[in-house]
Amino acid sequence: MAALLRRGLTEDGYATDVAKTGDEALWMARAAPYDVIVLDVMLPGRDGLTVCRELRESGVWAPILVLTARDSVQDRVGGLDSGADDYLTKPFSFAELLARLRAIVRRGAAERPAALEVGTLRLDPATRRVWRGDAEVALSVKEFALLETFMRRPGDVLSRLDLLEHAWDYAYENRSNIIDVYVRYLRQKIDRPFGVKSIETVRGAGYRLREDGGT
Repeated sequence: MAALLRRGLTEDGYATDVAKTGDEALWMARAAPYDVIVLDVMLPGRDGLTVCRELRESGVWAPILVLTARDSVQDRVGGLDSGADDYLTKPFSFAELLARLRAIVRRGAAERPAALEVGTLRLDPATRRVWRGDAEVALSVKEFALLETFMRRPGDVLSRLDLLEHAWDYAYENRSNIIDVYVRYLRQKIDRPFGVKSIETVRGAGYRLREDGGT
């Protein structure tokens, strides 16, 4: 398949390199500024999602299209959360692959780290894990969703409605105190054990995650 893709892409005007293993893909993508990367998940050595995540962590922001036979929602989410820009399942139309590549190349590379970092707080959406410094912090599903919302907008004042819309569904009403309850839960887990204060109450407006993460 790699040979067929290389021939098709070359005929369409792309200068194309092929990596035979995950380790080789990682080395090549770090060594040259590619316009776009087509990454198979089932690679010898490091799998494609690991390669994708490690590229993003090392500052390689070339657009990545993940190509795989896995087509479950969980697999697609895993691919996108690892830092990929698009996801195409096998079998696929070569014309669709070309169209998707043209689309993500037009968008260009954008620096979007797979893991979010604010001060000593680090959150990995792909593995759904959170750390304060070197200590891992166990959070519930809703606590994780709330913290992710804060960490995507550090320094911004988020109203209760903002937080409800991102971490809950529309069944909750703005006057509900569910946000206050979960902010308290978060403070008990990510702040108090470490002697810091990262989530600030902005009276009459909502809450804000300090840009330094409380450090």
